[in-house]
Amino acid sequence: MKSLNHIIIVVALLLNSCSEIKQVQTDVLVIGGGASGVTAALQSARSGVKTLLVEETSWLGGMISAAGVSAFDGNHTIPSGIWNEFREMIYTHYGGPTKVETGWVSNTLFEPHVADRIFKTMVAKEAALVTEFGWTLSNVMKDSNKVQGAQFIHSVTGDKLEVRANVVIDATELGDAIAAAGVVFDVGLEPEVARTEQIEVGNGAGIIQDLTYVAILKDYGKDADCTIVKPRNYSPAEFDGACSDYHTDSSRKKPTVNAQTLLNYGRLPNGKFMLNWPNYGNDFYFNPIGLDRAAQDSGYALAKEQTLRFVYFIQHQLGYRHLGLADDEFPTSDKLALIPYHRESRRIKGVVRFNMLHLAQPFEQATDLYRTGIAVGDYPVDHHHKKNPLAPQQLDFYPVPSFTIPLGALIPATMDGVISAEKNISVSNIINGATRLQPCVMLIGQAAGALAALAVKKGVAPRAVPIRAVQTLLLEQKAMILPYIDVAPTHPQFSSIHRVGATGLLRGKGIPYKWANQTWFYPDQHVNVDTLRSNGKEWLSDFNAKGLWLSIAEAKQLVVQTASLRYGLQLKEEDSVVWSASEAAGIMGMEPTKFITRGQFAVLIDRLIDPFMRVSIDHQGEIQSL
Repeated sequence: MKSLNHIIIVVALLLNSCSEIKQVQTDVLVIGGGASGVTAALQSARSGVKTLLVEETSWLGGMISAAGVSAFDGNHTIPSGIWNEFREMIYTHYGGPTKVETGWVSNTLFEPHVADRIFKTMVAKEAALVTEFGWTLSNVMKDSNKVQGAQFIHSVTGDKLEVRANVVIDATELGDAIAAAGVVFDVGLEPEVARTEQIEVGNGAGIIQDLTYVAILKDYGKDADCTIVKPRNYSPAEFDGACSDYHTDSSRKKPTVNAQTLLNYGRLPNGKFMLNWPNYGNDFYFNPIGLDRAAQDSGYALAKEQTLRFVYFIQHQLGYRHLGLADDEFPTSDKLALIPYHRESRRIKGVVRFNMLHLAQPFEQATDLYRTGIAVGDYPVDHHHKKNPLAPQQLDFYPVPSFTIPLGALIPATMDGVISAEKNISVSNIINGATRLQPCVMLIGQAAGALAALAVKKGVAPRAVPIRAVQTLLLEQKAMILPYIDVAPTHPQFSSIHRVGATGLLRGKGIPYKWANQTWFYPDQHVNVDTLRSNGKEWLSDFNAKGLWLSIAEAKQLVVQTASLRYGLQLKEEDSVVWSASEAAGIMGMEPTKFITRGQFAVLIDRLIDPFMRVSIDHQGEIQSL
């Protein structure tokens, strides 16, 4: 049966002559107010360009709020950019970090409506940003190979909105704008590609991850009975093995948690529980990509029914009758989330394609994509395929470090005027399992907003914006371009270390670590001469050093020598600029024979030579010119 929204849209189209057409001109149009859309719009507006954010629902935040997945996955120890800004506002609302450590799935859990409220507060502060709610994308306008804007229809009034923009950002949940624009994209599992990434996924080409329709339960008191009406087709066997309190089918994997632990997985502040449980819970297989709205709504209705059956199972079978659907969260008639939690989208074929090998071994690839990094993540590759028997059930991912996403993954290979954000960036299907998480997606959005704003200001296509210009703007906004766990934005050498790290002259060390992978720069360790000679050969002149570690005197001599021989700069150790850089590095007055640290050397290199800005690179990370 068609949804109410679908019927309204159809009626509005039939009454076309009665609807109004609103025409708008803006610098940047962001389609979709989800996790990446909000941050893209914020960064674009903060960069000083006129920005319009168009969202289909009445909420901002997408999977973080409207989809109900209000528990951050990853990036807890890499507090970057707008993601960290938002988290600090969550801390302020609830009274500090310990107040949101309520469930074991995350270090930060919160109520969905609070996230929506905070996002709306953030966008309201930006004078250059206008937000429109209730508009559904109907068409993308383009001229030849350049996107020029988009058209929308209002879900209630049937009015039309036509927006012309210099740059469009697709931040929709499923990549609807890139599809409408004719951008080439991929969907789902790629068996042949996965094998090149040293991963075996069988023959399930095109299969996407399970989605989830989230419910938020609320504790109404021990004497309350909030049991919902028994849903149709209910059988407790469907959820057999979800927890140890109900496990009768020995063919199903033995659960490791009891009912209370299952609920505490997504325990939120104020006596609420997020139901987003993959193990015989409410994950649901349905691929809505490319279907019309009626077909999508039919599939979503089935996902909702499964979630309601799971709620009934928890209430009736497990005995939690006092837990009912929260009546103060979602503005929906069924009290379920406004939208489903989509783990996958269309994925563009971009200027570059980020894959498993780039992530796992960034310094050992033919292309140096790490040099072009714009958004960091530390989550492992995590796929949900339990509800589709045709999907691979055992994906063996080898351990990976934390990572940075290359700028070229946001730019379509051939289409101009449009930038990808959310989950529709150019990554392999396997890697989408790591890049899809909320903090990473928020940072992808921030980078998209920075790229769009710079394209407008420079009057060029996004692909023509210098990579270093985007990274510089992000660093100014305290957004990390490399996932250094020990060089957060509060570090006194933050910018210099990230800038030098992005050349590859000094490199971090990636360490796989459980569900929060790491990359360490080790700013307080000494500079190893052999490693520096190997990694710095593209950036430094030949040098002699007497020992295993670089001394302060040797470091100064190397920098002055390199400035002259490689970069045509005339420096002398007694120059005031060298003195100033030495002071900034914290080595002024130190014994020259002492060993210099990696952080100190990064400051010297950055201040005196500045290879980050002095040497241009392309989207592959290859050196172009001085």
